[in-house]
Amino acid sequence: MFKDLFLKYLQFEKRFSVNTIKSYENDLKQFTDFIKINFNKNEIHLADEKLVRAWVVSFMEKDFSALSINRKISTLKTFFKFLLREDHVKSNPMDKVIAPKKSKKLPSFVEEKQINNLLDDYSFGDDFSGIRNKTIIEMFYNTGMRLSELIGLTNNSIDLHNGTIKVLGKRNKERILPVHSHFIKSIKIYILSRDKEFSNLAHDFLFVTDKGNKLYEKFVYRLVNKYLNLVTTIEKKNPHILRHTFATHLLNHGADLNTIKELLGHANLAATQIYTHNTFEKLKTIYKQAHPRA
Repeated sequence: MFKDLFLKYLQFEKRFSVNTIKSYENDLKQFTDFIKINFNKNEIHLADEKLVRAWVVSFMEKDFSALSINRKISTLKTFFKFLLREDHVKSNPMDKVIAPKKSKKLPSFVEEKQINNLLDDYSFGDDFSGIRNKTIIEMFYNTGMRLSELIGLTNNSIDLHNGTIKVLGKRNKERILPVHSHFIKSIKIYILSRDKEFSNLAHDFLFVTDKGNKLYEKFVYRLVNKYLNLVTTIEKKNPHILRHTFATHLLNHGADLNTIKELLGHANLAATQIYTHNTFEKLKTIYKQAHPRA
């Protein structure tokens, strides 16, 4: 009962995405199953810090990453805060649970020379699929938008006259992204190709599959992975890497953090500051190469 109320709270009050709510639901189910199987406890809202700690230890013993464990801890923290607010519990067991420390991992990105080689020298093809594929890669790199944001773009999202794109981000928060005139021309070419290929689409989404349907996540993942494989050997080759690349390249060329924060749609500056580490690593490399005593 309490779990259902909590999930409705996430949906209607917090306005979390469907995928985020599903993650919360899965975490709560895992915890419920764990205390039932190991401690014969059926009521999740009656769990104390000892049960939570035992659950956390079970993941550590299975070599789960600190990032994954902390996400599950975050789910329980949000859940018990909700119960406390609604007077369903008298205390919050999460106040006594310490999350494992996360190792700082620098975000990977594609080097400027590599992304330029892909967009300037590689032939994507002149057919609809080729034009669309290049436009999608350019869209990620020119705007830094998230995968879900790109999939959700409609024809009305693009203001060709003013050179802007309206994006619906996390928690349905809108932001307006500027794009340069060269990319606007690419978008126009794509739209002409799409409308020639599919004259009577049943929807208003900007990007479509080879059959004219709305894009889906796996389709875009495969597309991005295919083209990044041509120019880089970094381990992860997904749409989020292009988001990291966008932010890192802007920072390297003098953009300030607050501007990058607004472009990425981050809620706070702390999320954007990870990119300063990449820039500092570049500074250290240049210093070692250039200084005669380094």
